Amino acid sequence: MGKRLLAPLCAFVLATGCVPQGKYDVAMQKAQTLDEQLQEEKGARAAADAKVRQLEEQVKGLEEKVSGLEQDKAALSTRLNTAEARLTAGAAERRALEQKNAELSALNEELASSRRKLAEAKEALEKRSAEYESLAKSLEKEISEGKIELSELRGRMTVNLKDKILFASGSARVGKEGLEALAKIAEALKGVQGKIIRVEGHTDDVPTDPKGPFPSNWELSLARSMAVVRSLQDAGVDPTVLSAAGYGPYQPIAPNDSPENRSLNRRIEIVLAPGVATGGR
Repeated sequence: MGKRLLAPLCAFVLATGCVPQGKYDVAMQKAQTLDEQLQEEKGARAAADAKVRQLEEQVKGLEEKVSGLEQDKAALSTRLNTAEARLTAGAAERRALEQKNAELSALNEELASSRRKLAEAKEALEKRSAEYESLAKSLEKEISEGKIELSELRGRMTVNLKDKILFASGSARVGKEGLEALAKIAEALKGVQGKIIRVEGHTDDVPTDPKGPFPSNWELSLARSMAVVRSLQDAGVDPTVLSAAGYGPYQPIAPNDSPENRSLNRRIEIVLAPGVATGGR
């Protein structure tokens, strides 16, 4: 639901006393975040459309130049045939023809390159990655329930999993529900080639127990991302394309000023980015 529709609805529900202020704030913030993501994707789409139009105009202009040079070449060929008996004039005509041939060859190469770029731009504009389509289909239920969010922008795909679907509070052990979701994700990622799969752990800003297994949120976020990496590997994902990273509380997506917002910040993101991951020694 777009932000323009969600905001009035949330305001009405709050006014009638059905929803606490905290949940209303979270809903409004999520609507704003979704709206910002939509605007960013619209901006990327508009930029891609503009690039396609620019390439189309470039190709059209080059085709017109090629057509004109072809006509010049034909005219010069006719004049050269007539001037063969006139050696002085014929030498000049031959040099002009050779120059036109060189210009035509260069333009043909530029035209071929522009056509390739145009085809690539159109294909990139219309095509979702195979990994995105596969994940969207296999995780349809989890996405509709709000447990998982899936996005793709500029060749980078991100799977955002809420911490509660994977871990108990303060734990880095993947639960049953989390293992089931990761198994579905792994099935779609098994055939990934030419990309790296980076699992990123994030926490809220509530300090961990320094006497516990995780002295700080750094250790907790990294332990959770590594647990997800192991689960993906166990489910069949090639370990040479996997990596783990922990960011602690330092990349929040919401202010850590309420239980609802802190829950948004506790998350695991599985990022697919262009590149070739290298294996160990």
